[in-house]
Amino acid sequence: MVTAITARNPRCSIARSLEVIGDKWTLLVVREAFWGRTRFADFRESLGVAPDVLTDRLTKLVAAGVFERRAYRAIGERAREEYLLTETGRALLPVLAALTQWGDDNRPTGFGPAAEFADARTEEVLRLAFINGSGEEVDVDHVALARGPGASVRDPT
Repeated sequence: MVTAITARNPRCSIARSLEVIGDKWTLLVVREAFWGRTRFADFRESLGVAPDVLTDRLTKLVAAGVFERRAYRAIGERAREEYLLTETGRALLPVLAALTQWGDDNRPTGFGPAAEFADARTEEVLRLAFINGSGEEVDVDHVALARGPGASVRDPT
């Protein structure tokens, strides 16, 4: 899918990513999937999103390979579909963690974090960080955005 954003700079990873996950409802649907929700009615109930908006976002997420549809039938009901995170979808967990960490640090509610990311083995709370090749954490004040091998001459230096 090419939009005005990626038509202008198709090499930009951020622009290409935002074409898939760049609106509020899409990321909230993905968040709910990480909470274990898979069914349309469950997404709708937890988010309070309009059915047409949810249908649109789920369709786009399936087309982008973030979700896969799988048919199911509850006893006594008609066949329906559920939406399961794919490997591509599960790869969004660090994105959600980064947004959560940023929101907790910069948009606090006064109630403390609504969600935390923890090691499933030890339950120790985790946070994202920049790690260098030696395995050492690098403070964000010492991190610079640098041109990659795929940068075009139009990209800033």
